[in-house]
Amino acid sequence: MLNVGKIEEGFVLDHIKAGMSLSIYHHLQLDKLDCTVAIIKNARSNKMGKKDILKVECDINMLNLDILGFIDHTITVNVIKDGEIVEKKELVLPKEIKNVIKCKNPRCITSIEQELPHIFVLTDPEKEIYRCKYCEEKCSKRF
Repeated sequence: MLNVGKIEEGFVLDHIKAGMSLSIYHHLQLDKLDCTVAIIKNARSNKMGKKDILKVECDINMLNLDILGFIDHTITVNVIKDGEIVEKKELVLPKEIKNVIKCKNPRCITSIEQELPHIFVLTDPEKEIYRCKYCEEKCSKRF
């Protein structure tokens, strides 16, 4: 049995689809932070069969909930203080995301203007459809 110790202050991302933790690690830019990160892949789960878990020992304000909500709004975010869960944050689909995905339309202004941010707006919350702010191109939300 693998034993990963508890963290004193930070957050735990639980119920991540198996195999998605590294993608989330990079999208949240945790590699750029000077903090302790534990990535647990393919942990047993009664609810999901297998799941990934991320334990991050740093200030919760370092976490971009919009990016996380876009990737998978069913992930559980546990806020840890003094080694105990003090809050569970609920993720929602963000109304707008910036620089998480790129527009695939070759005629989009973002293809020509390289420094322009890639902004996508939620146009259909039920079907989780995002469209490019500039050209209305539909994006695939799947990672």
